[in-house]
Amino acid sequence: MKLNYTVRRGALEGVEAFLATARNRSFRRAANELGVTPSAISQAVRSLEKRVGAALLFRTTRSVGLTEAGEKFLALASPAFEGLLAAFDVARDMGQRPAGLLRLSVPKGAIPLLLEPVFASFCSAYPDIELEIVASAEMTDLAANGFDAGIRLGELIAPDMVAVRLTPPFPYVVVASPEYLHSHPIPKRPKDLSDHHCMRLRRSSGAIAPWSFIEDKQAIEVVVGGPLIAQDYTTLAGAAARGLGLAQVPQPIAASALRDGRLQIVLADFQTMTPGVFLYHLGKRQVLPKLRAFIDHVKSAG
Repeated sequence: MKLNYTVRRGALEGVEAFLATARNRSFRRAANELGVTPSAISQAVRSLEKRVGAALLFRTTRSVGLTEAGEKFLALASPAFEGLLAAFDVARDMGQRPAGLLRLSVPKGAIPLLLEPVFASFCSAYPDIELEIVASAEMTDLAANGFDAGIRLGELIAPDMVAVRLTPPFPYVVVASPEYLHSHPIPKRPKDLSDHHCMRLRRSSGAIAPWSFIEDKQAIEVVVGGPLIAQDYTTLAGAAARGLGLAQVPQPIAASALRDGRLQIVLADFQTMTPGVFLYHLGKRQVLPKLRAFIDHVKSAG
């Protein structure tokens, strides 16, 4: 049998008044403690007793005492009410200062580019925040999976998310190692890719992504083939640097290998652009100080 654990509307009304009266054994002292009138305390307790269905207090002209039902109610309600107040305090504290567990869903390739350079400085600046990074190629449902935010390329973010730019726009580049290009003809146009080993990306949907270009001012897609399929750009760029073939990756992924000469760009005249990398979250009301601190820290570090 399915049980209904929903708290009835108004079930907690009068509990604080009863607890204050039980502590003080006086309506007047309870009223002074809570900053209301004695009649308001008395009325709140009577309303609670009516809902409970039993008298909780003995009342005389000189004193107030607990009935047996009142003793039982006090024993159970007092620690529960204190726990509820503590929960309010913890939640309020987390809403006012950067603290708590900050969970981020991040593609593997973004970790060395955006996050590794700021790990130490962020954790040092905000010691009350625990930072959890979950590497995932999939677009994560933040609410369903308990994440505060995600990081993705701009074109992949759903329109109902709030997106915060972390990088400027950058191109997708086709790269290969000098060794590979020495032993294979350099492609001059996208159609030449049919003669090359091209590493490919498998999307989280399971589909293999075609390569995208701008040719004669038109966006085109080219289906390529080759020896390697991976689910992240970092793996593709690494394979290209080892001479396995060509890879099309976001330029920042290949930046280090391009600087030291392990990779070279081909088909530069046909590059497409991506809007850049963004952090996305559920909305302004969900931006707790811990997330705001992370956003500001990463942006300032960039």
